[in-house]
Amino acid sequence: MQTTGNTILITGGGSGIGRALAEAFLALGNEIIIAGRREAVLKQVAEANPGLHYVVLDTSDPESTQKVARQLIIDYPQLNAVIHCAGIMRGESLRDGATELETTVATNLVGPIRLDGLLLPHFLTRPHAAIVTVSSGLAFVPLALTPSYCATKAAVHSYSQSLRYQLKDTAVKVHELVPPYVQTELMGERQANDPHAMPLKDYIDEVMGIFQNSPDAEEILVERVKPLRFAEVNGGYAEFFKQFNDQMVAARVGE
Repeated sequence: MQTTGNTILITGGGSGIGRALAEAFLALGNEIIIAGRREAVLKQVAEANPGLHYVVLDTSDPESTQKVARQLIIDYPQLNAVIHCAGIMRGESLRDGATELETTVATNLVGPIRLDGLLLPHFLTRPHAAIVTVSSGLAFVPLALTPSYCATKAAVHSYSQSLRYQLKDTAVKVHELVPPYVQTELMGERQANDPHAMPLKDYIDEVMGIFQNSPDAEEILVERVKPLRFAEVNGGYAEFFKQFNDQMVAARVGE
């Protein structure tokens, strides 16, 4: 993905990684449209970043997504990239049933696939375009406390590979952003202030460096996520999985 001269739609752009990426790409001279469900939040971000645009979009809603995608192509004919940062992550006890399953799957998995399908015919007319999916290190080593989230992110990884293969002879590039545990409010204030999480600024700086120095990278991997990404390849996966989850459960018990 080239880092300048784009018109980029960023879902989930009102906070966290989505907002930080929007501001980083805006600073490089790109035209940016952020999308999300909370108009007040989007408006606040746009006012803080002159030149940034916003649109209200609930990617879990098929009718909303179709309507907004159609209007975006009309309003921004140069649109050539989307970054799928919209997502939710909830703790679940499978003994009680996957209580967040429907919402999580609709937001994290179905929403991006549906939006890609609506934007792709337009992207294929552009001289260069990009789709940036967002999975997680937890796609490769699941956190048992958040099973539906991890399952959707594993599915996003699989989908990204298929999409990339199907578009290999086109000008549309597919990149998979694989975040580690980052200081955002994805799971509330605790995560945003957790010293064990990677500072958001550090994460964005490293990600933007990869985009700029390795524009053809299929997976955007900061150093901190590589132990999760390559846990199975490196061997001892079962022990790594158990140790990782035991540590996370112990951290929650100690709160």
